Amino acid sequence: MTAEKRARGLSPLLTILRFLLPYKARLWAAGCALAFTAGATLFLGRGIQVLIDEGFSGGTSADLSGAISVIMVIAAAMAVGTFVRFYMVSWLGERVSADIRKAVFDNIIHLNPGYFELNRSGEIMSRLTTDTTLLQTIIGSSMSMALRSSLTLVGGLVLMFITNIQLSLIITAGVPLVLLPILVFGRRVRRLSNLSQDSIANVGSYAGEIIQHIRTVQSYTSESRESAAFGSEVERAFDIARRRIRQRALLVCVAMILLFGGMGAMLWSGGQSVISGEMSGGELGAFVFYALMVGSGFATISEVWGELQRAAGASERLLELLGTHSEIVDGASATPPASACLTLRDVTFAYPARSEDPALKGLSLDIAEGKSLALVGPSGGGKSTLFQLLLRFYDPQSGAVLFDGVDLRELSLSNLRQQMALVPQQPALFTGTVRYNIAYGKPDATAAEVTAAAQAAFAHEFIQRLPHGYDSELGEQGVRLSGGQRQRIALARAILANPRVLLLDEATSALDSESEHQVQLALQELMRNRTTIVIAHRLSTIRHADRIAVLDKGILVATGTHDTLLEDSPLYARLASLQFREPPPDSETT
Repeated sequence: MTAEKRARGLSPLLTILRFLLPYKARLWAAGCALAFTAGATLFLGRGIQVLIDEGFSGGTSADLSGAISVIMVIAAAMAVGTFVRFYMVSWLGERVSADIRKAVFDNIIHLNPGYFELNRSGEIMSRLTTDTTLLQTIIGSSMSMALRSSLTLVGGLVLMFITNIQLSLIITAGVPLVLLPILVFGRRVRRLSNLSQDSIANVGSYAGEIIQHIRTVQSYTSESRESAAFGSEVERAFDIARRRIRQRALLVCVAMILLFGGMGAMLWSGGQSVISGEMSGGELGAFVFYALMVGSGFATISEVWGELQRAAGASERLLELLGTHSEIVDGASATPPASACLTLRDVTFAYPARSEDPALKGLSLDIAEGKSLALVGPSGGGKSTLFQLLLRFYDPQSGAVLFDGVDLRELSLSNLRQQMALVPQQPALFTGTVRYNIAYGKPDATAAEVTAAAQAAFAHEFIQRLPHGYDSELGEQGVRLSGGQRQRIALARAILANPRVLLLDEATSALDSESEHQVQLALQELMRNRTTIVIAHRLSTIRHADRIAVLDKGILVATGTHDTLLEDSPLYARLASLQFREPPPDSETT
């Protein structure tokens, strides 16, 4: 949603403040401390009146000491109240910010992968970090200042009228002149704040993408071009921020000029009253103090108003994330299927964020329990899409995918995915130790179980050669390992999970011939009596599969064994010739 389309007003901020409700006791304590401090600050005006009329104007030393003592007591009360308010409000700001981050992340992590095809990860991270930090500042500081200033403003106005009605009317006459620029400039600040937050998200997203693909950038010597493009994004963000700052500065400037203009008129009129004896110097001093409280209250509110507008924009962005729901509805059945047989019944599926041409068209396929099925075919044939549907990252637009005769949509996601393990072509490794990555699917695994899984994946030997063995840090995305080593870590993870259904997406593509032979032995043991689906281009990977399915443009072309398909499927024979490097049985016929 663009900044221009977002709702106006502070309602999003008020909605996000529901995160304060679990901390009512601390919120109440902070409110009491805030009210106490505001009251003590206003009472200081009476102390000033006593000091001037009784301490300075003909009073004795005892009167002066008494007046000063009153002021010191008030100051001590203000200090204690400020301490309690500052601590409580700052604690609430940090606590609520942490709760919002957790709530947003908890929602994001359950969204289906299709959501992340339509939304950039950099923008999501900006909302999760920058926007929550802004809310922490607002709740922990700015909002407290606004509430305190509101109390002192209202209290100061009341005491001003009690002290001198004529002077108070002069001050209040300028209030509409002050409110007008606050409303006008505040609206502009809100719009520019939303644009600024969006531009910062663009900067973060762009930088993250370039860093993620730094090897590609450098291999094509595109550093200068990317630096220039990034510089343009940064300058655009700066230009929007500059305009926002200018509007806020104008807001404060105009408010201060109008306020002090009104105070100048008030001082002239009050000075005439003191000269004529209509009021005492202490009363004028107290009135000036209250007027300063009112003026500073307006100035603070005008400044904080811009921050509140920014916070409202941040709240809208966070509420968008919190209000987003996964398109994959979790099933109700938590009972594990009795049999690990899979069935695809007339399945048609098209990716929502891609072309309208379906990735799978009317696909029907049976995969028996304990058997292996290999998927082959040209790129874009629908092989990886089949894995996406089996793991329920997506649901088909028509047809059904069944696990032991039960539609996957009826099974709970955790129940379904605990039955499966995926070894992708590009293994996903997390920042952490070797042990953490192998045990990712089974966090409570013992050290012996982790070691046994690594041995089965023929990874134990190279792991032992790492500086700290199984406790060695792998770096971001396992950058400290070779491609073959990363793949064996991923294979060990799948072995440890001990799934009933194994999904292998070219699991040996990054291995050299010797390692591939070793891993093939491990895979044969892992696949024994286990339902296995393999995406492969290497003949050695699928030659011994129980059945092979040939997919082309989302359509099931043929099924059979390797030998029968060489005879019966021209497409498979051609793939065998080109990719498997095995000549077809009858090249002329093919």
